[in-house]
Amino acid sequence: MLPTIAPYELPSAHEVPQTRVNWDFDPSRSALLIHDMQQYFVDAYGENSRLITQVTSNIRDLREAAPQANIPVFFTAQPPEQDPKDRGLLWDFWGPGMQDDGSNKVIHDLSPREGDQVLTKWRYDAFSRSDFEEQLASLGRDQLIITGVYAHIGCLTTATSAFMWGGLDFRSS
Repeated sequence: MLPTIAPYELPSAHEVPQTRVNWDFDPSRSALLIHDMQQYFVDAYGENSRLITQVTSNIRDLREAAPQANIPVFFTAQPPEQDPKDRGLLWDFWGPGMQDDGSNKVIHDLSPREGDQVLTKWRYDAFSRSDFEEQLASLGRDQLIITGVYAHIGCLTTATSAFMWGGLDFRSS
């Protein structure tokens, strides 16, 4: 079981630091990744969490806009009841992880739809042990919108991998 996460406020737009680069968003080059929105991870925020309500609403807005802009949608989903060899050092930190009790499902409000791709997530990084890189390349997508919970771990390591992978180009064209 994950430790409970204390509630906190999301930063407002004026609290986000100014970017050092001028990157243009292009829907025809973009993909949306909804990361770690499985019930198991969301439960760590406690019942009736205002934060999770706000985060889910924001993600739902992105989720609804993506198909209208022809942006493919990807999800990460960690498998339940992993073999200790597959969990590796995660076992030492977090124990056996999620079980096959329904908590491994993406939360109902964001359930994957027909055409969405669900990546099996073995590590914090969505690129690790998956064909995510190849799927993005085959779709001609080199910009990635990353959203979800645990931004300080999974979203950050995925963003770092995307930044370091030569196939994703966040610069203006």
